[in-house]
Amino acid sequence: MNLPFYIARRYLFAKKSHNVINIISAISAVSMAVGTAALIIILSIYNGFDKIVADSLPAIDPDILVRCDTAKVFEPVEIHSLPEGAVVSHILQENVFASYGGAQSVARLRGVDSAYFQDSPLKDKVIDGEFMLYRGDVPLAAVGAGLASKMNISPRFVDKIELYFPDRTSNISISNPLSSIEFIKLRPSCIFSVNAEADAQMIIAPIDEVRYLLDYETAVSALEIRLPGADDRQIKSMVKAISGELGPGWTVLDRYHQNEVLFKMMSYEKGAIYLILLFIIIIIGFNIFGSLSMLMIEKKGDIQTLFSMGASERLVRRIFLLEGWMISLLGLFAGLAAGIAFALAQQKFGFIKMPGSFQISAYPIIIQLSDIILTACGVAAIGYFIALLPASSIRR
Repeated sequence: MNLPFYIARRYLFAKKSHNVINIISAISAVSMAVGTAALIIILSIYNGFDKIVADSLPAIDPDILVRCDTAKVFEPVEIHSLPEGAVVSHILQENVFASYGGAQSVARLRGVDSAYFQDSPLKDKVIDGEFMLYRGDVPLAAVGAGLASKMNISPRFVDKIELYFPDRTSNISISNPLSSIEFIKLRPSCIFSVNAEADAQMIIAPIDEVRYLLDYETAVSALEIRLPGADDRQIKSMVKAISGELGPGWTVLDRYHQNEVLFKMMSYEKGAIYLILLFIIIIIGFNIFGSLSMLMIEKKGDIQTLFSMGASERLVRRIFLLEGWMISLLGLFAGLAAGIAFALAQQKFGFIKMPGSFQISAYPIIIQLSDIILTACGVAAIGYFIALLPASSIRR
C-alpha cells in the first residue's frame, strides 16, 4: 500500500476539527476548477476564430503563389511539374485611384483571368449581386464590402467605377495633368465579403482591362495555383517541386507563408492568453497554500506520532504534498469536465451570441486535444509546486 497517498486521501475527505479548513479547501478546489474551465473555453474560442480566419483565406489566397524576386511584373512562365487538375491563374495587381458617384478612395485593383473566375471560391462570398467579370462583352468588377460601403457602390446602380493610374510611358504634363493619367470605367457586378483587409480595398476586374490601364500587354505580377483536393502535405511537396523547377530568383509560397505574419500573430495571441490565465491560476492556487498550512498546524500531533513511529521527514512531507496536490487535481478534473461540456454545448446550441452584426451569430468554439493537454499539465504543475512550498517546511 502507498502509505503517504492513503493518509493524504483520508485527510482530504475526513472532517476537520476546524471547519474553516474544509471551507478553504473547497474554495481552493472550486477556484482551480473555474480557472481550468476558463482556460479550456477561452482557448477553444480562439481556435474558433482562428478557423474562421483560416477558412476565409482560400477565397482570396491560392494554394500556391508564384512571384518574381527581381521584377514587379514578369512574363508568364509555364510550370511543368504541376499535377493534372491544377488550375493556374494569371494575376496583375496594383494600387489605383477609384471614383464612384462623387466618392473617392485608393483601391487595390486585382486583374484576373478566366481560369480564376471559373475556379474561385470567391463565388461563395458574394453578399449582393452575381459574381461575373463580363456581361456579354461588357467588362465588370467585383468590389469588397468595406470599400463598397465607404463609396456607396451597389450592383443595382447604373453608375460605373472610374479607375485611374498614371501613364507609365509618358511624363506628367504640368499644363494638362489629366493627359498623363489612364483610366477605365467598370460597372460593379457584385459585392463580396472575405475578411476586413480584402473587404476594405479590393476590386477584382478582368486582367485585360487592368493591363490596358497599366499599359502592359501580357505581363503579370503573380501566378496563382489551386490544387483541388490537395492536402497540406501535397501542397508543401508541390512548393518544393516548383521551386526546384524555377530555380533562384523566384518566390513560391504556400498559403501559410502567404499569411505568415497573420498566423504567427494568432499563435502569439493564443500563447499570451494561456500564460495570463495560468498566472491567474497561480494566484488562485495560493488558497491551497493557506489550506495546507492550516491543516499542518491542526495535524501537528499526528506528525509527531509519525516521527515517533520511525517515519522519515520525506514520508511526512510527501503526505502533505499529496494532500495539497489532490485538492488542485480535484479542481483540475472538475474544471476540465465543465469546460469541455460547456464548449460542446456552445458548439451544438450556440447559446452565447456574438454582439453586433457578423456573418456568424454565436461565438465559434473548437476543442483541441493539445489545449486540453497543455491546460492539464499547466494546472497540475502549478498545484504541485504550490503544495510543495508548505510541505517542504516540515522538520522532525
